[in-house]
Amino acid sequence: MRENSEPSVVATFLVGVGVGAIVGLLLAPKSGKEIRKLVSRKAERGADYVSSKSKEWRDQAEDLVEKGFKTAEKLAERGKSIADRIA
Repeated sequence: MRENSEPSVVATFLVGVGVGAIVGLLLAPKSGKEIRKLVSRKAERGADYVSSKSKEWRDQAEDLVEKGFKTAEKLAERGKSIADRIA
């Protein structure tokens, strides 16, 4: 269930970055060059955030898969042990 909410967090973040950039362009009393630098920095920070979150989620998924394999191995061993006792 948690997986469904995570992409919406990223999408919400990206929408927020876009809206913030537009509002900044409309209301900022800065020159075009300054605004472009500001937008560039904010976009870079947003990209860094998305990249770090995707790495974090990938690491979590890898951990879950590893735990799943270990659990499956334990269950298989337990099942084999039970089958050996029955046979």
